[in-house]
Amino acid sequence: MKSRNILLFSGVAALFVATGLFASWNQALLILNVSLISAVIAMGVNLQWGYAGLFNAGVMGFAALGGLAVALTSGRRAPDAFAAGGLQIFAALALAVAVIAGAIFLWRRMERGRARNIATAVILVVGFVIYRMIFDPAVARVEAVNPAGTGNVGGLAVNSLWGWALGALLAAGAAWLVGKTALGLRSDYLAIATLGIAEIIIQVLKNEDWLARGVKMVNDLPRPWPVPREVDLQQSARFVEFVRDWGWEPALASTIFVKIIYAVLFLVVLGLVIWLSERALNSPWGRMMRAIRDNEVAAAAMGKDVTRRHLQVFMLGCALAGIGGAMMVSMDSLMNPGTYNPLRHTFLIWVMVVVGGSGNNWGSLLGALLVGWLYLIVEQVGPTVMGFVTSGMADGPLRMHLIDSAPHLRLLSLGVILLLVLRFAPRGLIPEK
Repeated sequence: MKSRNILLFSGVAALFVATGLFASWNQALLILNVSLISAVIAMGVNLQWGYAGLFNAGVMGFAALGGLAVALTSGRRAPDAFAAGGLQIFAALALAVAVIAGAIFLWRRMERGRARNIATAVILVVGFVIYRMIFDPAVARVEAVNPAGTGNVGGLAVNSLWGWALGALLAAGAAWLVGKTALGLRSDYLAIATLGIAEIIIQVLKNEDWLARGVKMVNDLPRPWPVPREVDLQQSARFVEFVRDWGWEPALASTIFVKIIYAVLFLVVLGLVIWLSERALNSPWGRMMRAIRDNEVAAAAMGKDVTRRHLQVFMLGCALAGIGGAMMVSMDSLMNPGTYNPLRHTFLIWVMVVVGGSGNNWGSLLGALLVGWLYLIVEQVGPTVMGFVTSGMADGPLRMHLIDSAPHLRLLSLGVILLLVLRFAPRGLIPEK
């Protein structure tokens, strides 16, 4: 089995090397970095599904919260916009939390009956009205301050590595709220609930300009330490002299060098995640989670708090999704809510876990590298391949349509790979032991 796993990873490594040799190392490193980020998110899904049998169809939303965390921590400061209404916005949000907490407290303390229903409704309605009276004017003032450049409360202008940690906390906090209400649902209802919540998160990020500029985007985010900018490397006399001694162009060399540093940084994070996940899987906690996954009734009869453990693993998996989303925004230096879609940030991650082998961390890593490479390379080479295939056709609308539609071959290729794996290796390429 070990030799087979080594052979599988060697084959995937050969795909990346071949991409560098026959296409470009710049492209190979870009695909590798995206795949490594996807592997971190896939580890989170594997925690939820492979360890506990929880079907989370809202991975996209938790990854987006991680990206938001980077925009809030490393984004440029906007002192004028914050002074116009930033404190008032956060005061309104604190009031909203207090109103909800007060309503929950009242609901639990009062006896069941009509009086409890009326009192809770009054608190919520009055609290909502006061909240909007404070929140709306403050948002209008903030968004009116230089909307072309800022129009939001701004960031803290600190290293985006802090955003990775905050992304995990934001995603885990959202997972706690979701889990408290949705984890009691049946698996198919849980999938629908998490999918809907993810869409709500994306719509909030798109429409609340005061938070992270919405669809106007937060761009030019600073690189995480210790990643430099390509322009700075090209202006460094030592770097230019070094790469020219090796016969490389400074512009191309700086791009490759930056991607290598990103790859090392992502490998450190991924290695830590795999190490912790393996220790958890082989610990009494991991055996308990698998027992709950296989038979909740039997586990509950043995005294295990199934709901609490489900909430725990759900939060951990979403935290990893938040870290992955933060890593992606840090690499792109751009926070754009419009780029989040279920195909890329939920379905593709699930394909990685299923193809690699759910319940096995190394399987999720293999699936992320293989499917990530396939998803991105087909988009790049698809038009070339389709142009060769249709070379015998006369120039016309049909041939142009086939060539223009070539990037969609990645969907076909993903479907074929998924069908082949489910047919010949239904437990994945590296199944759970």
